Amino acid sequence: MTERIVIAFGGNAILRAKQKGTAEEQQANVHTACLAVAELVSDGHQVIVTHGNGPQVGAVLLQNEISKDQVPAMPLDVCGAATQGQIGYMIQQSLTNILLTKGIMKLVVSLVTQVLVDASDSAFQNPTKPIGSFYKTEEAEAFTREKGWVMKEDKARGGWRRVVPSPDPISIVERTAIKSLLDSGAIVIAAGGGGIPVVQCEGEFRGVEAVIDKDLAGQRLAIDVQADTLMILTDVAQAALHFNAPEQINLGAISLKEAQLYYSEGHFKAGSMGPKILAAIRFIEDGGKRSIITSLEMAGEALRGQAGTIIKS
Repeated sequence: MTERIVIAFGGNAILRAKQKGTAEEQQANVHTACLAVAELVSDGHQVIVTHGNGPQVGAVLLQNEISKDQVPAMPLDVCGAATQGQIGYMIQQSLTNILLTKGIMKLVVSLVTQVLVDASDSAFQNPTKPIGSFYKTEEAEAFTREKGWVMKEDKARGGWRRVVPSPDPISIVERTAIKSLLDSGAIVIAAGGGGIPVVQCEGEFRGVEAVIDKDLAGQRLAIDVQADTLMILTDVAQAALHFNAPEQINLGAISLKEAQLYYSEGHFKAGSMGPKILAAIRFIEDGGKRSIITSLEMAGEALRGQAGTIIKS
């Protein structure tokens, strides 16, 4: 049975540890990721792709900082839009080429996507998401004074970083356009990097300096396009209790109630598996049929119920 599937993979799948971040490196990584996507398309599934952009937007912010005396720096929402376009272009070209080798003629479209957030979200009073480079104490103090940035010290890594709000996504602004593209038979890449966070003021949209968690945005996207399955691809084959401890327990097929219990007990680390489990839970709570968390390599098997962590009601 064919399904409408939202596939979410992280920015680290596109730019891996110890790589410099050249276009060639990222294109090669994207090609590998797209092989897994193409397998699902070959099986007849309708696919929507979303992705992270953490390393890429960090590079853009660093470029802003280095070139600030020659070129005006762009705000965070504009940097997010730039990386959406960059990564989306790589995915759409690579996926198109792979599908052509399989004799599959499918239009692949990358859509720069805005995601609505609430201006009164408590995240705006408590910024927690670190972005950009590490700075010395005197630099951090200057940024706080001159730009109003919120800076937090990372003692383990010996420096200060800017932190920004990470509000909850409310809806995908371009959801109607995405559904129209899907209904026409296209493969759509959307809400990259969690989407561009916008608020609505007097009927107008306005970008804000914030970062939406990519997995939670993926869940919102999946609900807004009425997907059957939310598939979150990460660097492990399954979620686990007591991760990296001798008593680690890998999770296979579990119920929504089990997932809710394990999440409430604090088994999943914030900034790592935590948001993925939360997104998986929300998708089922909001009417989705199935959430899957697995590795890129196991995507096909997980969809067939033979691998990964699978959550159903």
